[in-house]
Amino acid sequence: MREVFDSTQLPPSDRLDAYHALMLASRMRAPTMFAADQAADARDGEFRAVLRAMELGAQQISTMTCTPMRARRTPRLIRQSDPESYAVTLVQRGHQGVEQAGRQALVGERDLVVYSTSLPFDAQAFADAPEPARSVLALVPQALVPLPPERVEGLLAVPLSGREGVGALLAGFLAQVTASSAGHLPGDGPRVGTVLVDLVTALLAHHLEAEKSVPAPSQQNALFLEIQAFVQEHLGDPGLSPGMVAAAHHISVRGLHRLFRRHGRTVSAWIRQQRLDRCRGDLAEPTLHLTPVHELAARWGFTDPASFSRTFRATYGVPPGEYRQQVLQGSWHPTSTR
Repeated sequence: MREVFDSTQLPPSDRLDAYHALMLASRMRAPTMFAADQAADARDGEFRAVLRAMELGAQQISTMTCTPMRARRTPRLIRQSDPESYAVTLVQRGHQGVEQAGRQALVGERDLVVYSTSLPFDAQAFADAPEPARSVLALVPQALVPLPPERVEGLLAVPLSGREGVGALLAGFLAQVTASSAGHLPGDGPRVGTVLVDLVTALLAHHLEAEKSVPAPSQQNALFLEIQAFVQEHLGDPGLSPGMVAAAHHISVRGLHRLFRRHGRTVSAWIRQQRLDRCRGDLAEPTLHLTPVHELAARWGFTDPASFSRTFRATYGVPPGEYRQQVLQGSWHPTSTR
């Protein structure tokens, strides 16, 4: 992510004016009026803000860490510049209030709220001293969301859960992308942008109960991400199987296999690899060096120690016990992995 603004690089007396000018700048996708609540920062009353952004073609993801502030988008600013996008905010720390379309929402940590750049809004970030507020903002063009705008308008400024279901998938995706953006290549942008559109569409469709109106590719991509998250949560269950996964998502086992084939993998092989990755991580953890190998394997769904040992050796080239010894002694090298 590129750094757009960091108040620590400016003298305290210049920070407010510089940030206000940035928020009104024509290069901002959706310019806003800005005001800060300096009194809310009990430490020294100084305004603080760090803004970073990631461009994903027509989409954008940004992060904001700040002391309490307020942003307003007026009809004049909308006429000046409007990307005609849905803005989805994930609150990671503190609270955020949004007023739009005659509704008011107050959203807490790990929850979401949607608003539109095409309608006036009033948004406020509230910090829990001494920590600043932190949020992730995703901008998705309305034209890419295959849902009637008049229906989506009913979800604007409505608190949406980011703790379960599709909301948890979107929240997890936004958190992961912004936390690990250093590992992304330039060519990843369009692919990440496509996933973002699919998840935002799935979230809105879920709350509108309009899944059938979403194009099949978007539905399939969102379903695949949802299934992956389900598997990750149940890796320790020995009963995890294609049948269990299919039943939990109300699809046939054949349909599940077909979905995974589209992504160049099989269900069972992917589950096995996820379990192996978790076991491998535990074996390399110094604090677990006294835990027997078979207990670590059972923790991630491998109930047969002999079978686990064979599978681990076939995958990584050495038995799990030897792998643990080499890693903890610092003699393991990636070239040892098949």
